[in-house]
Amino acid sequence: MFVLFEEAGKYLGGRVLSEAEASAQVELETGKRVKVKAANVVLRFDKPTPPELIAEARTLAAGVDLQLAWDFAPEEEFGFADLAADYFGDKPSLAQQAAALFALFDAPHYFRRAGKGRFRKAPAEIVQQALAAIEKKKAVQAQIAAWAGELAAGRCPDAIREQLYRILFRPDKNAPEYKAVVEAARGTQTAPLALLEHAGAIDSAYQFHWQRFLFENFPKGPGFPAALAAPAITEDLPLAEGVQAFSIDDSHTTEIDDALSVQGLGSGTVTVGIHIAAPGLALAPGDALDQVARNRLSTVYMPGHKITMLPDAVVDAYTLLDGGDRPAVSLYARFDEATLELQGAETRLERVPVVANLRHDRLDGVIDEAWLDLAHAPAEQGPPEAWALRAPLAFLWRLARHLKAAREAVRGKPESFSRPDYTFRLVGSEGEPNGSEQVQITTRRRGAPLDLMVSEAMILANSHWGCWLAELGVPALYRSQASLAPGIKVRMGTRALPHAGLGVKSYAWSTSPLRRYTDLVNQWQIIAAARHGRTAALAAPFKPKDAQLMAILSAFDAAYAAYNAHQAGMERFWTLKYLQQQGIRELEATLIRDAGAGEALARADALPLVLPVLGAQGLPRGSRLRVRLGDVDEIALAVNGTVVERLDAAAAPAALDEETADEEEATAGPLAIAVDVDDAEAGERPAGAEVNPA
Repeated sequence: MFVLFEEAGKYLGGRVLSEAEASAQVELETGKRVKVKAANVVLRFDKPTPPELIAEARTLAAGVDLQLAWDFAPEEEFGFADLAADYFGDKPSLAQQAAALFALFDAPHYFRRAGKGRFRKAPAEIVQQALAAIEKKKAVQAQIAAWAGELAAGRCPDAIREQLYRILFRPDKNAPEYKAVVEAARGTQTAPLALLEHAGAIDSAYQFHWQRFLFENFPKGPGFPAALAAPAITEDLPLAEGVQAFSIDDSHTTEIDDALSVQGLGSGTVTVGIHIAAPGLALAPGDALDQVARNRLSTVYMPGHKITMLPDAVVDAYTLLDGGDRPAVSLYARFDEATLELQGAETRLERVPVVANLRHDRLDGVIDEAWLDLAHAPAEQGPPEAWALRAPLAFLWRLARHLKAAREAVRGKPESFSRPDYTFRLVGSEGEPNGSEQVQITTRRRGAPLDLMVSEAMILANSHWGCWLAELGVPALYRSQASLAPGIKVRMGTRALPHAGLGVKSYAWSTSPLRRYTDLVNQWQIIAAARHGRTAALAAPFKPKDAQLMAILSAFDAAYAAYNAHQAGMERFWTLKYLQQQGIRELEATLIRDAGAGEALARADALPLVLPVLGAQGLPRGSRLRVRLGDVDEIALAVNGTVVERLDAAAAPAALDEETADEEEATAGPLAIAVDVDDAEAGERPAGAEVNPA
């Protein structure tokens, strides 16, 4: 005897081996034996075989007119055999009974299940709604198929072009536009990004990366709301007497946050002033400009362009531009002129005369160690404003080396300046670039005199203010690093913890309030400390254990990481452009990850480029190589290399700069998108599927 039974939402058939009152032992066609409850058995028969019955019944069920069956069905609960008798005739065959069962079971929009083999017809209004939904789904499927066909034929439908960035980076996997891309990619066996590029969805590689960034971080565009005026500083600030402050920045810098001054040369005690632009004296937490700054959290930098945290007019109101007295939060640090021992420090809110805005790119080639050696008197070199500041700059250079050495003693090892900082210049670019500009890539030596003067002064200020706020019990936003052990990264928090990487007791970003929101927050706290001293914790805008601080910290971390990733991506874009524009087909590089650790990676010696390389098997990290470049993919930001020659006899591990290896490796891979061609349905999967640039 054979039986047809329900098991886990499916109907199966098999031969009965043995049977008890409540169950039976059944052997399936595959030979598998299962225990079937008697209540689950819906048909018993001697012939034909179960596979033959099921096949015939499925064929018959496909031809059942469900609307007619629904019309025949009684209003009360009924069994499938009853409907078979009404639909097929008084004495339906075994196959017709099974066909009725399958048709009823597979049409829940017409018939609701009321038990094993038992059903009840759905209300008419529910049937109509279900039929409408089915027709809509058919229409959507037809649209998906049509769009997929267009993509496969090399044409991009407007609906997909409009949703391009959402499809690629934040997809709704139930959306027909997304499904059309997946279907076309699978049908043509083409990577989604390559498919869309071939179909004309991407007109410009530069615009693709730019618009993607705006979509993810500035969905309403990078413009500012209208009528955001810079409030005036109403406080009557004293003038810093005897101070002649000067800033040191790149020529493109408009947000001049910091300036320096030196007083008392030759007196035995030299006072170094670190003057920080003071938007915190005018802006207040919660006001309109604060909301803009808190939403953006930082200025976004990229070659040839930037998105400022504050409107240009607001920046202009508080930037430390030369030629006048500028409001500032100043730290005055007194040093013994001979020993450079720090004797004391104080913070003032004041107006500071700014006499010069010096520029790195114009002076780094002039102001070197020899220029700063006051024991020699070279002929006047460089702009007059720089030459007039030669003595203060010489002292700052001497002090910077002293401060750096003291930090390195705490740090336990010297800081590595083995690689230069790269500077990108887009020739003839005015306003927002379009990606066709000629790019120039130059270097600035890390640790050069002007660079070191500024960096050490800012570290001194950020460290001092961080310790001072902690001493007063005023909360702030800190950066800390527990140790220099591998894998221990810099973190942000609200506690004044040591920063092992810098070799300081605490470090609170406070010196860039025009371009980092953390610094603006800390400036408000510093202003409260300067005004109220020991009672500052009661007067500061942010109180101890303030939940707002943690919210700001979390939002800043996320935004800052996204902005830095975009900057790295655009620098990679322009580096790849440079390779094409200069016709570079080979370059010298250093192996930073060997083939034994997975894909081998090399870092170009003279360009800011990390790339995967073939042919590095057996070569140790640190090996210097000549690499032949493959084709550049500006969309995927990808280029591969092949080792053609080893240039050294022994590897040089010291040149690897382990502290930045992880970040470099992250920029070497292809662009990551969120389209999963292995998922035909709308299942969830974490974003980040790699694009094969081929």
